[in-house]
Amino acid sequence: MGPRLLVFGDSLSFHGPEGPCAADEPRLWPNVAAAALGGSADLVAGIGWTARDVWWSLTGDPRVWADLHHADAVVLAIGSMDTLPSPLPTYLRTGLRYLRPDPVRRVVRKAYLAAQPRLSVALRGRPAVLPARLTVQYLDTAVGALRVLRPELPIFGWLPSVHRAAAYGGVHTARPAATAAMAAWGARTGIPLLDLEAVVGEHVLSGAGNPDGMHWGWAGHAAVGEAMSVLLAPVAAPGPVG
Repeated sequence: MGPRLLVFGDSLSFHGPEGPCAADEPRLWPNVAAAALGGSADLVAGIGWTARDVWWSLTGDPRVWADLHHADAVVLAIGSMDTLPSPLPTYLRTGLRYLRPDPVRRVVRKAYLAAQPRLSVALRGRPAVLPARLTVQYLDTAVGALRVLRPELPIFGWLPSVHRAAAYGGVHTARPAATAAMAAWGARTGIPLLDLEAVVGEHVLSGAGNPDGMHWGWAGHAAVGEAMSVLLAPVAAPGPVG
């Protein structure tokens, strides 16, 4: 029996060419990677998740605590959403859903979504959803906790993806600094990282992926899953659980 992967991710891990899919959709990259290794994948993810959400999941989700007992490898497939422009502070942007009454919420949300591309361009992509230093800080804390709980557990990650999303005015100025910071973090901590731009950059920027300009088509998922399986293969063999 092959390895059991525990994947923490954002919507890149469960959105296909037409929108979100159930976690057991075999064409999603975590399942492609696991199948290539003869194993299975458990996905813990959410729309817009950042490294901070991974830390909150590790500390607050009892399902994750249970999954960690059975995982043969962990993949921190996170960081891409951290780099997106966020014209409103995160607490205000995410708080729009709580506005009442419903008609007010719909009007405010529609106005913000219309303004977001223009503000992203005007503010040159800043501030980002999460500054690079905080992305690294949360990743560092998460890895530290995992290594306390399961010292022998292999951990992997990736570098932020690219986008051409009209919803953000095509702006992605925070990505280079975040990529450099995460690459340095991976080297320091010994976490192997997959370079998403090298694997799926052309797929996204050529328009071959999801029409939203951010998420991937099935060819993109297949490429990422195959590349991740190659990265995982040397050390992802199943072993005794903690």
